[in-house]
This record gives sequence, structure tokens and C-alpha cells, in this order.
Amino acid sequence: MDRIGDISLFLRVLDLGSISAAARSLDLSVAVASQRLKRLERELGVRLLHRTTRQLHATPEGAALAEQGRALVEDLEALTTGLRQAGTDVAGTLRVTTSASFGRLYISPLLPEFMARHPRIKLSINLNDQRLDLVSSGFDLAIRIGALDDSSLVARKLADNRRVLCASPEYLRKHGTPRTPQELVDHQCVLLVGSAGRQDVWRMSDRDGREIAVRVGGRIESNYGEVILDAVVAGLGIAMHSAWHACEDLRAGRLQVVLPDYPIATTGIYAVMPQRRLVPPRVRAFVDFFAEAFGGDPPWERCAS
Repeated sequence: MDRIGDISLFLRVLDLGSISAAARSLDLSVAVASQRLKRLERELGVRLLHRTTRQLHATPEGAALAEQGRALVEDLEALTTGLRQAGTDVAGTLRVTTSASFGRLYISPLLPEFMARHPRIKLSINLNDQRLDLVSSGFDLAIRIGALDDSSLVARKLADNRRVLCASPEYLRKHGTPRTPQELVDHQCVLLVGSAGRQDVWRMSDRDGREIAVRVGGRIESNYGEVILDAVVAGLGIAMHSAWHACEDLRAGRLQVVLPDYPIATTGIYAVMPQRRLVPPRVRAFVDFFAEAFGGDPPWERCAS
């Protein structure tokens, strides 16, 4: 346990940039912290830190210890915390990031119930359409929508992400209703610009399950889903929307589905976590809660139907 404590001290030094800052954060004297770091270097037989009068850097051996040791320290902390809290409410600060629109529409309304179930949790929730790096940004988990491409993360599917093409009745009266995917090239299409660039190739399936890819264009594009939704409701074009985003406008008749016989491949809505052998109880509680809330028959599908 002394060695784990010394490794934890070493990681704190790297995070805070100095031995004195790390010592203060752990309520230690600088002399004791320095002695413990020297003891760790002596036991491992390598130098872990380059020290100068103004700066402190990890050696290559120190960097390797930080990379592999951090997971060990986190696992041990999660294990001991879980054992101490066995049979009690989960606790601690939970940091979550999710897309702005989905977070506002479906995460935020359920937070009072979640917080009532777990009164010892403190929640910090970030609404952001950018895909932030969970580890470097210090988040416990993210709610992400669409295809996942980061294999270093652990994901649990919360619900399907069904997508449709839709337009306002006014737009379709003025410009006609496309009957085939190929006719979309003659229409104004409102495009999402995401982390992978402009999403101007729309992929659908025909009645035989064969994929049809059509490159579309238009006068409006945005990285923010609300702008796209507002533009389409205002009659400025056709857009590809997730059912969870467009369901209220579809239900109210402000939008209608275009090309319903040519379905778009369904993706997923996921809870994504850093790669860990032990998931902290506060994270598990949040994921379980929303898996229950969205599983089976999500609220947006009930709205759309």
C-alpha cells in the first residue's frame, strides 16, 4: 500500500506540476513528499523526474509509470470506494458530457428523479456538440449518438437512433415531394457539419435492401441540430433528422417524413466510458438509470407514434 500511495503522489506531482503543490493537496510537508518520491525511485531503480530550478518533467520511465500506474491507482480507489459503500447509496462527483439538443430534451428532464434516487451524488453535466476527449477533459462518461469510432472507450447502448428524412408541408407544396432518392439532387437539402466534415452523402436502402448513396446540397449547413431543425420547419429544405429530435414537429404536423419507403440505417445512442476494469458506482448508477428510462420504448418513439 505504501508503494501505491507513492505512485499516487507521483501522479499528483505530474498533474499539478510541482512537488510543493502536490504536497499541499495531500496535506504533506514538501520534505516528506520529496522523501517518498526518492523512496519510489530507489525501489524501482530508475529516475522518474527531471528536476530543474523552474520546471519538473517526467523521464521516459516516469512517463511509462504514469501511463500504466494511473489505471492501477484508479482501479484500487474504485475498488476500495465500492467496498466502503457496499449496501449504501453511491456517492461522489459525476462528470457527464452529452450533445446539447439531446441533453436538453431527454437528459435534463430526468435529472431530478436521478438525483432524488442518489442524494449523495454531485453532478456536473456539460452540453456540447463537440466530441471531447473523456480522459484529458476529466469526464466520467459521455452520451454519444451515431457510429462509434474510438476503440479505447467502453460503450453501452441505451437506445436505437432511428433517422428519417423530413420537410415541412409548405416546402413540399412549393417544390414537390421526391419519389426516389435520386430526386433529392434537385432539392434544397439542409446539411449537418460534424467532426467528420460535411454530411452531404445520404445513404438509404431500397425495397430489396440494397444501399443507395446520394450526394446532396443546399444553401444552409450548420454544426448545430437546432439550426437545421428550425430551417426545415421554416420551409427551407429537406434534412436528415434523428427521430428523438424531430418527433414533436412530426407529431404536430410541422414536418412530415420524406421517402418513407427508403429507410436510413439505424445507429445507436450510447453511454461511453473510459476503458476501466472497474466502473465507479456513480457511473454505473447513471448508466443503469438511463438504460432503464430509454430501453424498450423510448419517449421520442412514443411521441412520434
